[in-house]
Amino acid sequence: MTGADAAPLFTIFTPTHNRAHTLPRVYASVAAQEFRDFEWVIVDDGSTDGTRELIAGWVEEADFPIRYFYQ
Repeated sequence: MTGADAAPLFTIFTPTHNRAHTLPRVYASVAAQEFRDFEWVIVDDGSTDGTRELIAGWVEEADFPIRYFYQ
């Protein structure tokens, strides 16, 4: 990013519903990217399988922005 408040160049968008068992593979792939001018937006359509807690941990540890929306 060009500045601390600059918007990321692009967004990686992941819709999900009860896919906590597959999201770690997505996270690993996103985290492995060398280019860092992005944000990861996850929209959760009412998961009941621990998705929210899983993503909360990644939000704390990731060195890129993760925005999580639960609906």
